[in-house]
Amino acid sequence: MLVAIKVHAVIQECILDKINRYLQLSKPEQSKFNESGQLALFYLFSFIWGASILNAEEFTMNLTSFWKDYPFSRMLFQEKFFYICQIAYWLHALPELYFQEVQKEDIPRQLCYICLYITHISGAYILNLQHLGLILVVPHYLVEFIFHALRLFYFPDENMQKGFIIWALLFIMVRLLTLTVSVLTFGFGLARAESPGFSIADGNFNILPVRIGCLSAVCSTQAWMMWRFVNFQLKKWREHVKDQIPEKKPANPKKKRTKKEPGKQQPFCSDYICRGFLFSFLPPEESFRFFSSLQVNNFIAVKFPRRLCFQKEVLL
Repeated sequence: MLVAIKVHAVIQECILDKINRYLQLSKPEQSKFNESGQLALFYLFSFIWGASILNAEEFTMNLTSFWKDYPFSRMLFQEKFFYICQIAYWLHALPELYFQEVQKEDIPRQLCYICLYITHISGAYILNLQHLGLILVVPHYLVEFIFHALRLFYFPDENMQKGFIIWALLFIMVRLLTLTVSVLTFGFGLARAESPGFSIADGNFNILPVRIGCLSAVCSTQAWMMWRFVNFQLKKWREHVKDQIPEKKPANPKKKRTKKEPGKQQPFCSDYICRGFLFSFLPPEESFRFFSSLQVNNFIAVKFPRRLCFQKEVLL
């Protein structure tokens, strides 16, 4: 557990913190980026290690090896060390929630999957179901590694979304694989080799209540994961549809006509035109008096005779 804490700190300081300073992410994004960075490296390492054990033991070549010769009296050192490291890592993840200063809204989510990992991996180790646990955890780690690796590339460039389609397909396939192998092992394989007694000393837990409890735990976990997956996809689909719908432009308010203020006359009216037209036939002196009394500066006289236009030029 102490080794896991030290490795966690080295990865955080030497790799993730430098990338965070370069990308200049916000605090919520930094929290998710650090989480994905740590988990991606752990899932990749665990997948390679677990796949090498499966290849060496050739568990995948014979499905009957999951329940044949149960309880397994012999466990390889590499297999046993793999389970101890897995349990130690997920136990160390509990205090890391405090040291990493994870945001409060992310703590329940992380605490939930950490407890699920500890429960399932510890149960497989204690109940001598290490072969079944190994064949289930290796493809699961592969899918989780793909997801967190894609999320690392998504933070600097939000257009990197095509890879999540591959992850979604693999996620569904692994859930179906987990359910199929679990039903075959607990419902058919171990049921045929059921022992009459329950012996903790011999490590024999092949009785009906234990099998029902293990199968129920696996099926309920897979159902919960699929429920979260479907809700996540529906949420993303609604956001995509909402972005595609163009926003309606607000209607322009009708311009209100301004009321004429009482006591004021418009600068150009028919009264002025008529008077100007009549006085255009007067002598220049009388026309000058007329315009002076009206006090009109911009008098339009385009349609009046030339005499009025001449008089206007003289007045201006």
